[in-house]
Amino acid sequence: MKKYLKFGAATLLTLSLAACNTSEGSSTKEEKMAKTEEQATELKVSYLGNDYTFPNPVKNIVAASFESMEDSVALDIKPVGVLEVGGKVPEYLRELEGATLIGNKRAPSAETILSLDPDAIIGTSKWGEDVMAQMNKLATTLPYSHISANWKDNLLALAELTNKKDKAEKIIADYEQKAADTKEKIANSDVSEKSVLMIRIRGGLMYVYPENVYFNPVLYQDLGLKVPEVVAKAKAQAELSLETLSDINPDIIFLQFEESENAEAKTALEDLEKNAIFKSLKASQSNEIYVNTIAPLAEGGTAWSKTTFLNIAEEKIVK
Repeated sequence: MKKYLKFGAATLLTLSLAACNTSEGSSTKEEKMAKTEEQATELKVSYLGNDYTFPNPVKNIVAASFESMEDSVALDIKPVGVLEVGGKVPEYLRELEGATLIGNKRAPSAETILSLDPDAIIGTSKWGEDVMAQMNKLATTLPYSHISANWKDNLLALAELTNKKDKAEKIIADYEQKAADTKEKIANSDVSEKSVLMIRIRGGLMYVYPENVYFNPVLYQDLGLKVPEVVAKAKAQAELSLETLSDINPDIIFLQFEESENAEAKTALEDLEKNAIFKSLKASQSNEIYVNTIAPLAEGGTAWSKTTFLNIAEEKIVK
């Protein structure tokens, strides 16, 4: 009788343990399923040291910065909302036509953006805290960097939101390879000794930028050209006088002029080209002044800007 009791107790213990294991297994499975479901409805993006949570999938993207608009074109993304210039999409970003216009870069319309039911807003690090806070009330907002050095981080973050990682990585790899090849060509030619300067006309005045701003990183960092002193000394956008330009006397000039930036000085470019000092420059004498070879509104430090300008720089600088 004790034998049967022992057997029964052992059986009950085994069944009890099995039931516990089954319960634990079932619970773990349910937890895993719940966790997987949670992950499926959220997308977390790590960007420049911070994490941002978006709904998954991200369908409605509002490109509320020109940097993100340029990267959208590079990645073949169609945002539902974009910025406007003069009441329309800038000509150089015509691939984005059809998207709702949300206002200009200084004052995007929160009301219009809200009407688009955004899953993500790609803003800009140029915004103040008040604008960024307002946008984050509408949807998670990525403060897209306007610093040229962060162009890869920008592109990869947007690619992660839109499942375009492979395309982004190819754009980066292709750019780096072409830049390296072009840099080598320049190093092995007399172009390496030439002075190359990019000038932007705004409000009728000439400006240059620091070495790491606008298109300058392509010229001086990626292609290894000599940095003019006026660029090396610039801490931000810096006015350039004709006298200083004459002292520099560059061999090659890339000159940018956008009408919307010179509303009160519409003839500034024409006046400059007629100026005797300007006409006496080495770049003028050798017909090496290139006006608007890339869209004058282009940001300079994006995948679209860099890849487009690299092709232009190779064509104009490397003969």
